[in-house]
Amino acid sequence: MSLLSFRAVSLSFGGPLLLNQADFSLERGERVCILGRNGEGKSSLLKLLTGENVADSGEISRQQGLVIAALSQEVPHSLTGDVFDIVADGLGQAAGLLQKYHHLSHACELGDMDACTELANIQHDMDAQDSWSLQHKVEQILSRMELDGNAALDSLSGGRKRRVMLARALVQEPDILLLDEPTNHLDVESIQWLETFLASYNGTAIFISHDRAFIDRVATRVVELDRGILRSFAGSYSQYLIEKPQLLEAEAKQNAVFDKKLAEEEVWIRQGIKARRTRNEGRVRALIELRKERGERRERIGTAQVSIQEAQKSGKLVFDIRNIQVSAGDKTLVNDFSAIVMRGDKIGLLGENGVGKTSLIRVILGEDTPTQGSVQFGTKLEIAYFDQLRNQLDEEKTVLENIAHGSDFLDINGERKHALSYLQDFLFSPQRARTPVKALSGGERNRVLLARLFSKPSNVLVMDEPTNDLDIETLELLEERLMTYQGTVLLISHDRAFLDNVVTSTWAFMGNAKVEEFIGGYQDWLRQTSTRHAKVSSANTESRANPAQNKEKATNVKRKLSYNEQRELDALPTKVSALEQEQQQLQDKLNDVNFYAQQPNEAILASQRLGQIEEQLLTLLERWTELES
Repeated sequence: MSLLSFRAVSLSFGGPLLLNQADFSLERGERVCILGRNGEGKSSLLKLLTGENVADSGEISRQQGLVIAALSQEVPHSLTGDVFDIVADGLGQAAGLLQKYHHLSHACELGDMDACTELANIQHDMDAQDSWSLQHKVEQILSRMELDGNAALDSLSGGRKRRVMLARALVQEPDILLLDEPTNHLDVESIQWLETFLASYNGTAIFISHDRAFIDRVATRVVELDRGILRSFAGSYSQYLIEKPQLLEAEAKQNAVFDKKLAEEEVWIRQGIKARRTRNEGRVRALIELRKERGERRERIGTAQVSIQEAQKSGKLVFDIRNIQVSAGDKTLVNDFSAIVMRGDKIGLLGENGVGKTSLIRVILGEDTPTQGSVQFGTKLEIAYFDQLRNQLDEEKTVLENIAHGSDFLDINGERKHALSYLQDFLFSPQRARTPVKALSGGERNRVLLARLFSKPSNVLVMDEPTNDLDIETLELLEERLMTYQGTVLLISHDRAFLDNVVTSTWAFMGNAKVEEFIGGYQDWLRQTSTRHAKVSSANTESRANPAQNKEKATNVKRKLSYNEQRELDALPTKVSALEQEQQQLQDKLNDVNFYAQQPNEAILASQRLGQIEEQLLTLLERWTELES
């Protein structure tokens, strides 16, 4: 039996129907991705499921006692407090006693005797209300999500905050988990953690996302919301990409047959009625129905006509970056980084949130000064900068005013073009173009910024998180334009598919303020770092297999090892061997597809432990090399 189902459900807020006689059903254990263009009504659909929105017509059936938990796009700014309190809030009224017990317990551990006394008293209330099971539930979900219950929410990174919100939703043990753009503003590491968690999640989930790699890994079914109709595609996003063009082709053929018949009937009615009156009256009524059906047809919205104005070619050298150090206060973000950027290079910046990617870009562009080193500009540079914070937009002014600055026309690729016509290329109707920017959705704001950015000629594009909130069709079109762009691109993005399709090299933040350059996109970086680790491991394995050769190398050290250093070196082979053995055992478990289904919690812990082992191995092997040299 379905957890919930729609039967001929319609929903509208005064404009075109967001849902038009839509049918939908959700089975237990499914992970369904809702796809659709910006403004199609995806978030409104999720609010129908939770009951925040009420359908205009149709029937929504839910299993009795169904529990639905939702993870919103943003962490509320007003939300403060300890992680334990916020997660426990998901339990509703039962949370108060748990939170009080948690704070007293923590204070007692720190030596507060009054807290210890009060703690003994509150334990009776815990017994009376059977709150121990709820306490265990909260602690279990905190452990599963690798969260410190005593940490303050304000002290956490964006990815960790989203993890806290997910824990608060999951502590309710929902039958259905709803996630609206869960990967927005997360770095790659956080996205991969969420991917692994959801892929092994044995509950039921519905999520909205435009991250193609994430959808492909997590979704078991794709449901597209297109012009008020819900269409279901079984399988992954890759399967959806195969089936969707076939569906559009069939729709186009059906419409062509319909339009041909309507045209023939329109010709007939203008020629006059020649046959028997009763037959003609029936044909006239049929024509009226055809006209009505054609009038109600919603045409597919056109694709944004994104075009990038290119200035004259820059000099062959764009940026000569020499030994720069980038700092924020007392913290060093980038240390001793050098690179040469040539005309036509497309470079992606990869790293965790807060690691210093935007700061590095600002130093390269000359907006900030490096602590050390220098950046030399090439000649004839025309730089266009896409700011992820959208600071270039005036929230109070309309879209048109932000683009045209009071003029009716723009110079686009040497031609004079009306500003409203230019904005229509970015899917803004004349009415929407006169709307204040503050009233726009996140995706619409990104399109305004793209329209502003591309209204000026450039030969260097610097784009900081341009893909957030963009629907997939606009995102793919932007990809195409950047791929054919003849200028230079510096791109910060956590969209792995976008990086793979656009960039030719990657600057990766490798930790300890170190930035390294790799050929290719995200997958190429992943492959090269994996190969590097494998070579280091292989070299040390070979070294252990040839003790005589190893001994000969040891005699060539420039200085004699101390007693403790020699003991440390002698112990390293055993430590590395033990870790590699554990690594292989975990890898064998994770390669078993049944492991995720049968033991999801153990699978998550195994995956996390595997990452820890890789870091420990790298540290030990680096130390081994240091001691041997």
